[in-house]
Amino acid sequence: MRRELNSTDNSAALIAEVEAALAAGTPLRIRGGDSKAWLGRTVDAPGLRVLDTQGHRGIVHYDPTELVMTARAGTRLADVESVLEEAGQMLPFEAPLFGGAATVGGVFATGLSGARRPWAGAVRDFVLGARVITGQARHLRFGGEVMKNVAGYDVSRLLAGSFGCLGLVTEVSFKVLPRPRATRHIGLELTAQEARQRLTCWRREGLPITGACHADGVLQLRLEGGTGSVRAAREAIGGAEADAIFWTRLRDFSLPFFADERPLWRLSLPVAAPLVTLPGEVLLDWGGAQRWLKTAVGANEVRGLASELGGHATAFTPRVTDAPFQPLPAALMQLHRRLKARLDPQGIFNPGRLYADL
Repeated sequence: MRRELNSTDNSAALIAEVEAALAAGTPLRIRGGDSKAWLGRTVDAPGLRVLDTQGHRGIVHYDPTELVMTARAGTRLADVESVLEEAGQMLPFEAPLFGGAATVGGVFATGLSGARRPWAGAVRDFVLGARVITGQARHLRFGGEVMKNVAGYDVSRLLAGSFGCLGLVTEVSFKVLPRPRATRHIGLELTAQEARQRLTCWRREGLPITGACHADGVLQLRLEGGTGSVRAAREAIGGAEADAIFWTRLRDFSLPFFADERPLWRLSLPVAAPLVTLPGEVLLDWGGAQRWLKTAVGANEVRGLASELGGHATAFTPRVTDAPFQPLPAALMQLHRRLKARLDPQGIFNPGRLYADL
C-alpha cells in the first residue's frame, strides 16, 4: 500500500544544498518541525545556513500486513500515527508530538521515547533502515524494510539519536506493532518508596504494565494487552480508575510539573538505583529509571548525583549549561570523532549540537 497524499520527494534539492555547502565550506543547521531546537547545544558557526527538511515529506510505503512503514524525514509524526491508528497499529516507543510539530526526522535524530519505552523499546529498537545524505553529498541507504537485518554494521541504528551530526537523514523505515486489545488506567496514592516496592513485585509477576509514573503522591499505571490479562491485572492491583490524558500530557511535557520555572534535568538511571532525596521537585517515570528533576542547583552537582546513582544527567532547559549532554570519557569521545570524520569529513552537519568539539 503506497500513500501519495501530501507526498513530496525533495531529495534532489536537499542533495544540491549539501553540495553547495560543501563547495562553499559553510556549515548547516538541519531543521524539521523545529520542535526540539531547545534540546542540545545551539548550532552557531560563521556562515551558518539552515537546511529545512519539511518539504521532503510523505509516507513512502506502508502495508499493515508487513508491520513496516517507511516515511520521509519531514513527515509529521502525528500524520504517521493517524495512518497507523486507522489500521489498528502504532509506533510503540511513544515519542513526543510537541503539539503536532514533531517530524519523523526529528524523532529519529533525537531518539526521544515516551513512557512505554522500558516495556516496548526505544526509537532505535524499531528502526529497520534509513536513507542519509552524507558529508560527501552521497545519498545512501542503510538497512531496509525487513524484520531481520544482519548484513554488516547497523548504521541506521547508529544514526538514531545522533542529532543530525553524522548526516542528513531523508527517510526512515520503522517496525510497527498492533495496538493492544485492552487498556486500563489506574491511580494509586502511594509514596515513591511504596510505589517502587509494588512495581518490583508486579514486575516479577509479569503483569502487563506499559506505563508507571509517580507524581504528586500518586502512582499512575497503564495496563495494556489481551482483554483477560488486563482485567486480571486490574483486579490484582486495585486502586482507582484514572484519566488517560495523563499519559498524553506526560508525553508532551505538559503536566503541571513541567511548568515549574526552574531548569529541567533528566536523570537516566539503572532500574535498581536507590530512591534518594534530590535537590528539587522530582517526577519518577519508567518505573523510577527515568527521573525528571526541577532544580536550581548547578550542572556539576546534578551530574555528580546522577553518577553516584550509576547513571547520567541531561539538561532539558536551554542555556543552563554549555554542555547539556553528559561529558564523555576520552576514549568514547575519540570514537565519536572518528565516526564524524568518516561520515562528515568537512564537519558541515549540525556542528557542536552534541558536544562543542564534535
